[in-house]
Amino acid sequence: MALSGAPGCRAGERGPRWRRPWKLLALGLLSASSVLAAAPGAGAMSREEKRRLGNQVLEMFDHAYSNYMEHAYPADELMPLTCRGRVRGQEPSRGDVDDALGKFSLTLIDTLDTLVVLNKTKEFEEAVKKVIKDVNLDNDIVVSVFETNIRVLGGLLGGHSVAIMLKEKGEYMQWYNGELLHMAKELGYKLLPAFNTTSGLPYPRVNLKFGVRHPEARTGTETDTCTACAGTLILEFAALSRFTGTSIFEEYARKALDFIWEKRQRSSNLVGVTINIHTGDWVRKDSGVGAGIDSYYEYLLKAYVLLGDDSFLERFNTHYDAIMRYISQPPLLLDVHIHKPMLNARTWMDSLLAFFPGLQVLKGDIRPAIETHEMLYQVIKKHNFLPEAFTTDFRVHWAQHPLRPEFAESTYFLYKATGDPYYLEVGKTLIENLNKYARVPCGFAAMKDVRTGSHEDRMDSFFLAEMFKYLYLLFADKEDMIFDIEDYIFTTEAHLLPLWLSTTNQTISKKNTSTEYTELDDSNFDWTCPNTQILFPNDPMFAQSIREPLKNVVDKSCPRGISRAEESLGSGPKPPLRARDFMASNPEHLEILKKMGVSLIHLKDGRVQLVQHAVQAASSLDAEDGLRFMQEMIELSSQQQKEQQLPPRAVQIVSHPFFGRVVLTAGPAQFGMDLSKHKAGTRGFVATIKPYNGCSEITNPEAVKEKIALMQRGQCMFAEKARNIQKAGAIGGIVIDDNEGSSSDTAPLFQMAGDGKNTDDITIPMLFLFNKEGNIILDAIREYEAVEVLLSDKAKDRDLEIENMDQKSSENDSHKPTSEEAPSESQDAQAVSEEPEGGGESSAVGDPDPLSPASTDSASVPMADPDPHAPGPTEASAPEPACTAGDSQPQEQNTHTEASSKAHWDSKVQPMESILADWNEDIEAFEMMEKDEL
Repeated sequence: MALSGAPGCRAGERGPRWRRPWKLLALGLLSASSVLAAAPGAGAMSREEKRRLGNQVLEMFDHAYSNYMEHAYPADELMPLTCRGRVRGQEPSRGDVDDALGKFSLTLIDTLDTLVVLNKTKEFEEAVKKVIKDVNLDNDIVVSVFETNIRVLGGLLGGHSVAIMLKEKGEYMQWYNGELLHMAKELGYKLLPAFNTTSGLPYPRVNLKFGVRHPEARTGTETDTCTACAGTLILEFAALSRFTGTSIFEEYARKALDFIWEKRQRSSNLVGVTINIHTGDWVRKDSGVGAGIDSYYEYLLKAYVLLGDDSFLERFNTHYDAIMRYISQPPLLLDVHIHKPMLNARTWMDSLLAFFPGLQVLKGDIRPAIETHEMLYQVIKKHNFLPEAFTTDFRVHWAQHPLRPEFAESTYFLYKATGDPYYLEVGKTLIENLNKYARVPCGFAAMKDVRTGSHEDRMDSFFLAEMFKYLYLLFADKEDMIFDIEDYIFTTEAHLLPLWLSTTNQTISKKNTSTEYTELDDSNFDWTCPNTQILFPNDPMFAQSIREPLKNVVDKSCPRGISRAEESLGSGPKPPLRARDFMASNPEHLEILKKMGVSLIHLKDGRVQLVQHAVQAASSLDAEDGLRFMQEMIELSSQQQKEQQLPPRAVQIVSHPFFGRVVLTAGPAQFGMDLSKHKAGTRGFVATIKPYNGCSEITNPEAVKEKIALMQRGQCMFAEKARNIQKAGAIGGIVIDDNEGSSSDTAPLFQMAGDGKNTDDITIPMLFLFNKEGNIILDAIREYEAVEVLLSDKAKDRDLEIENMDQKSSENDSHKPTSEEAPSESQDAQAVSEEPEGGGESSAVGDPDPLSPASTDSASVPMADPDPHAPGPTEASAPEPACTAGDSQPQEQNTHTEASSKAHWDSKVQPMESILADWNEDIEAFEMMEKDEL
């Protein structure tokens, strides 16, 4: 979001319509920055330290980029654990994630302008030549329109923007003649067939060679797309039109934006997550600022900046007013229902909303930006990275972290807006965590689980395109740059588009006179052109005063806001009853349920049934609270079922040259040592046993004694393998899947169950690795012979002590303790009671309902399928309280109470139409939310 500026803009003034290259708030607050930076006790970072950190960012980028070029190019992405390129069709499918891959050297194109920002002009020149020479855009492959636009089209346009800048300076790129722009135009035409719909919204996917709806295209049958997918095109398409003078690209992108605007929910001015591209009906009616919608809002404001069209600003301000009215619950940003915006649609947030504080900086609304950013930072300090999703009480909901850059982006803009050196320290933390937990010998690996520290074999292109760009700019001074960053605007992929495009090839009418706009209070435009004195009212400790109350929000509080109903009724600060706190034995809780139209029935079998009649609620607002309570009961019940399962474990390779940098996701065992109770874990060198299946007495006990035994899955029970290696003197065991190509990246983790007998005699830890992860250890043995690993509940910190230590046997190793942190939700898991040869029976201990698999020699019990059965609106289990020990919450009742909730609604007419009108679609939306994915 770097922008350039023209002076003379006053607070509350919309600015001249002829041009919009006014200074970005983030980069135009030098006077405020200097005041805050000099504040007493502010802890200003020295220039030497900033330069050291900037150089560290450069070294990290070199590590990632050079490994991609050496091990992966011309593949789209690097697989940093196996040191090879990811080629679509040659690796197991990851579903929609793979739609970003088009066999067009994605990472190199996405990285082009990053090279120039980091002053690597020679490398940039070489990279451009490679792209021109090697990249083919005419592949018979189906790709995401959204991802191809922001990463590839944006990357080509960003590369062209800085190439012509360098050529103009006269030292580099003198040979350049617009080749990247020609490729961008070719790609633009390949994306246009996706817009062949009556609405103007594009299909979500397109075949680069055959378009859509062509017999050979293998796409064009989709009916839905996400709002961000259709609404994040205008910057790249308009820039392509302005660069080339071909207006069709900008016209198509504008038409898509116009259609989304017309289909907004008129009473709330919110948009849903997914929309039917033919009818314009909202398919998913929940609304937030995270996944599925995020960059739609971003591009409305930035389109106003780049193109100078006031209609985009009016739309953005209309939406922003709705966001702050309904979705923003400082410091949280919670999804709501577009038809009932007072009703929260989820009890969790996704990590993509971390971009929003940066957008608020561009808007000029600093206080909520600081609040949300600080909340996110506290989550990061707890888990080292921002989980893909986390609950309102800051527990992990989805544990992955694919090295997303949105938080770094917001950190950069908040530092530029406030000048507060606190944000430099935040950036320093991000650098340290990346090096400590994500760095591997062949690059940086995404986190499979932030709780265990296990890795995933992926390094997405956006990591190079965005993360290093924002981190370098955070620590760079103006003299460190070879060009003025303020002359450009950042796309959502952090690609640079020059602001002079606003006055070039204007073939589109700026004002859409056919669109009606909601009449807004003038306060919606107060921050259009911010005045620094208003933002920082003579208080050098402004940002710190906002952050301070949030310092302990994650560790010491279980925040619960005032209910919307109580706010509107003025009944005081007493919070509403939440499903996590409900106790069937509490008379006060029963009275609250009655007020919400929820009755409690004790069934003969001991279960408790919850039944809601909305017409029996004391008011329409109480009925809304009742619906929210029922949905929370469903979500928390489903979540509790998962939490009862064992979480994933970690296998960490600690010997040379890995030194703990490679962490593999492992499945736990329901027998043997409980690694969650032995924080030091078990450490030792690995040894392959004979026979490899471990189903009989070990014939090489001298090689296994005091080591961690490696064995293959199959032919006998897991518990039998464990007993055999324990008898041979092994201190632990790793079972490697015998299914070729299986991987934790694509398959649900599972637990190794016992053999139906007492397994107390097994005292060593046992872990399971899929074939791909197991081969990483086997390959290491072939190359380095002596390979030492650590079996633990989560990865341990890595430091110089590990790297400098001598290779020792496990009994002499010192174990570095880590802080205890029980994960709140297990990964998808599968309990497997290993297969007796010859079709013998086996059972999963503790599971009342084992499933019969297709194979005749095994029995598996799904513990948490990727799409687990979750109780619908008519059945819910009473969950345990969500807060951890130490939180001031009601004590859980002694007996587990299962509850099934049944929602009934009356057919007779009642005077609460606002609640009942959309009741059915609410239930449908909530059912869909149970299954949705980012």
